[in-house]
Order: sequence, then C-alpha cells, then structure tokens
Amino acid sequence: MKKETLIEIILGTIGGLVFAIGMCMCLLPEWNLFTQGVVVSIIGFIILLCIIPIYRKEHPRKPHGPINWGLVLTFAVGIVGSLIMGFGMSKVMVGEASTTDMLVGIITGVVGLIICVLNYPVYSYIKNDKK
Repeated sequence: MKKETLIEIILGTIGGLVFAIGMCMCLLPEWNLFTQGVVVSIIGFIILLCIIPIYRKEHPRKPHGPINWGLVLTFAVGIVGSLIMGFGMSKVMVGEASTTDMLVGIITGVVGLIICVLNYPVYSYIKNDKK
C-alpha cells in the first residue's frame, strides 16, 4: 500500500468521525451543543477536504472515453434504493412511531435494501449483455 493511500484512509476515517460527531451534537437537542457541533462539523469537513490534494497527486486525470450508461444506471438505482431505505428507517426511528408507521417503515426499508443488493447483478447483466 502506498503512503498516500494510507494517508487518504486515515484522513477519511478521522474526518468522517469528527464530522459525524459534530452532526450529532447539532441534531440531538438533548445534548444542547448546537454551536459547538457546528464548529466540530466544520473541522471535520476541513479534514475531509485535505484529502483532495493528496488524491489528485496520486490519481492524475485521464482522458474521457465514451459514457458507460450501465454504470450511470447502477449509480441511479443505488441512489434510489438508498433513499427508499432511508425513508423506511426514518419512519421507524423518528418520534413515537405507531404500529402502522413501524410496519410501513420496515417494509419500505427492506424494499430499499433489496434494491441496493440487486444493483450489482443488474450491472453485471447489462455489462455482459453488451459483449
């Protein structure tokens, strides 16, 4: 493993954790740490931004080829699946969920998860179909 890759991993881990802790500080009213959470989140974001110059040095730009529409479809399906799963999880976790909210949230979350899991076989099918 190259030194730059290890630095990217370490900065990404530390920056992500600091950013997530700052967001928790902002969004959990029980903690009463909104202002401090904003500061911690900004520090985490700055740490994450420090990855960009290291990444650009290690991975120079390459000339673009034709657009891989299978990959574009894969990203779109993944985003849709993640949003559906997130909606289901929020139905379950936010507030005092009734039995109906819990059932709808669990079913919606599982449907979103299935969409995310089936994303790779769809991409493989599209990729092999073009050969």
